[in-house]
Amino acid sequence: MLVCCSPGALLAILNRAPNNKTLGMLQGFATGLMLSMSFFDLAYDAVNAIGFLKGNLWFFAGAMLFSTIADIFPEPDCNLADENDKQTVGESIAGKQLMVRHRRRVIFSVVVTAIVAGVTLQNFPVGTAAFLGTTKGFRVGLNLALAIALHYIPEGISVALPAYFATNSKWQAFKLATLSGFAEPLGVIIVAYLFPSNLNPEILEGLLGLVGGVMAFLTLYEMLPLAFEYAGRKDAVKAVFVGMAFMSMSLYFIDVSLPKEMSA
Repeated sequence: MLVCCSPGALLAILNRAPNNKTLGMLQGFATGLMLSMSFFDLAYDAVNAIGFLKGNLWFFAGAMLFSTIADIFPEPDCNLADENDKQTVGESIAGKQLMVRHRRRVIFSVVVTAIVAGVTLQNFPVGTAAFLGTTKGFRVGLNLALAIALHYIPEGISVALPAYFATNSKWQAFKLATLSGFAEPLGVIIVAYLFPSNLNPEILEGLLGLVGGVMAFLTLYEMLPLAFEYAGRKDAVKAVFVGMAFMSMSLYFIDVSLPKEMSA
């Protein structure tokens, strides 16, 4: 399951680097993926598992945490060059500088997306589910593994697309998206070998709710404004809902593949 994000990365980098309009649409799509996961998966499960009040407290604590981080480590000022700047500088030089600014600006979104979507706790329970499903039988484990692989395709896309535009390197985008899948086998190792009987379900669900808050704030603060700027508000919003629908489908396939005692 280590390379579950790789198919999504391949889908994202088969063509040449997208232009600004396409990038905005893809950023909107990735925004929809992450918003759907934040509200319909992480926050929803936390509220159901530990109660409405505690689940919301964890969720908004995550949003406040990322807000604080964004204030302490602000994004570099990489605003788009206006028309006066383009007229002052030669067209070729201005175009290159504009593209460099675009790429630098997107890098911030790439790094945080990779960290949140791949290295944080939201992949740990997926690895745990795969491990526990396998212990229940080959058929259950296989069905769950296939569902998880489908689930990680949009995650790989959300990491690889902005990475490809920022670096113009197919290998770098593929590598970053694939590495984001390391959190799942890490979750299996932790659960299976380190503390299989000492994992506090309430703390785990709370931390997942916190991750949901971080992801929600990230997408609304960083990714959605980029989508609006590059693609326009109407097209970006359409892309957001397409991404939400795509992620909701993947969450549904995981839900129907889980045994009842694991999905409760």
